[in-house]
Amino acid sequence: MAIKDILTVVDFAGKQPAVRVATEAARRLDAHLTGFTFAFNPIIATSGFPIGSEDLTASIRKAWESEARSAEAAFQETARLAGIRYGSVLEAATDVRFGVLLRYSRLSDLVVIGQEDPDRPEPMRTAMIEMLLFEGGAPTLVVPFITEDVSFERALVAWDGSATAARAVRGALPLLAESAGVTVLAVGEREPQELSDIAVHLSRHGLQVEVKHTPKSGIAVADALLNTVSDEGFNYVVMGAYGHSRVREQLFGGATHDILREMTVPVLMTH
Repeated sequence: MAIKDILTVVDFAGKQPAVRVATEAARRLDAHLTGFTFAFNPIIATSGFPIGSEDLTASIRKAWESEARSAEAAFQETARLAGIRYGSVLEAATDVRFGVLLRYSRLSDLVVIGQEDPDRPEPMRTAMIEMLLFEGGAPTLVVPFITEDVSFERALVAWDGSATAARAVRGALPLLAESAGVTVLAVGEREPQELSDIAVHLSRHGLQVEVKHTPKSGIAVADALLNTVSDEGFNYVVMGAYGHSRVREQLFGGATHDILREMTVPVLMTH
């Protein structure tokens, strides 16, 4: 399926790396881009009660709305200069369910969202990413806050033969077609036939494919992926998300949890 309808969550931070990546994807794929900006309301999500007095609540709400409108305007200017088709939505957010965002994501071909920036955190960003992965219905491209260059030239596909990895590959095919080369990386014990099969599948889509196999040897899967990205200069990664439950990953660690925390290039994920 072609990617013709992209949704991006607009970052408040000045450089807006997710917006820049989404804009480049829309330009390459001749897709429409919708910028979704949250104006966070100062409400405690679990209780529904304001965080302080009426005056304090109103003051915080006004500040968030002002920052949201500035971020939305920056998105519109970026999209306009890129010459793409675009639209924007500004919504109030008061809970962790993100109902309106999920509604939009389920009618999108790709969702682009920025990683949590520890120097400029936004409310509930990690919860938002997890909600999109588990309930959004579209492949989700998570963009590191450190992103500078925007390119889709070299793709690394993390392959473990799972259903989530297969869905990620399927959702990424239009972007992979824009890449000059695709490398499939398998970490740990894998049958040679399995690696041959994924290479043949991707080649049938007209992709130039290289397969790499890294024995696990005590190194975490996420570390193996990140080391390969760093050593060989890949521009983005495609992988399945949360092969285990997210609770287990948060408590004991896992590839998805580690990648979301340590990523250095955009990562396209599906669950």
